[in-house]
Amino acid sequence: MTSKAQGVQKPRKGLLVALVGAIAATGLFVSVPLEESGRVQRAEVTAAGDVVTTHVSGPEHRTAYRDIVGILTICDGDTANVKAGQVETRAGCQARLERQILAHAQPVMACIPQLAAPGIDYQRWAAISLAYNVGTSAVCKSSMARHFRAGRWRQGCNAILMWNRAGGRVVRGLTLRRERERAICLRGL
Repeated sequence: MTSKAQGVQKPRKGLLVALVGAIAATGLFVSVPLEESGRVQRAEVTAAGDVVTTHVSGPEHRTAYRDIVGILTICDGDTANVKAGQVETRAGCQARLERQILAHAQPVMACIPQLAAPGIDYQRWAAISLAYNVGTSAVCKSSMARHFRAGRWRQGCNAILMWNRAGGRVVRGLTLRRERERAICLRGL
């Protein structure tokens, strides 16, 4: 599936689930839209390893807008190749979300190889969710990443709380998002 107007291509089938696991993939497809746009969706993994999503409710930001610090954004917090006045289809937003989750998952998994270990799905989810919002370079250089690499999972989860600023100031929405990410990160520890 491609959104021809923007040239957004859907990733190869099953790649995200193979990379991050079913729990993390479905969690990301449910939580990222909710965190970024307030859109609620249901996600399931098929036997073939594809994540199938269904829009349930909430706003869809299919017209480009400026975020809290003035960056052009569309759909579920996507800032890549967005132009003023741009309008995206529902399918295009879905393809963008898949592409962005995959684009953030791959470098995070590479820079924190400990995330590939079995039984830490929620910590993997939290690291990728954080990267989707603050960028992979920031995550890979973060104290969270250093703690995770050293096997200090709780300390790494707690370090997520530091990422609550935009434009140099504490933002309530980011503080709440980081608290939710931390709570999920601490599951199973």
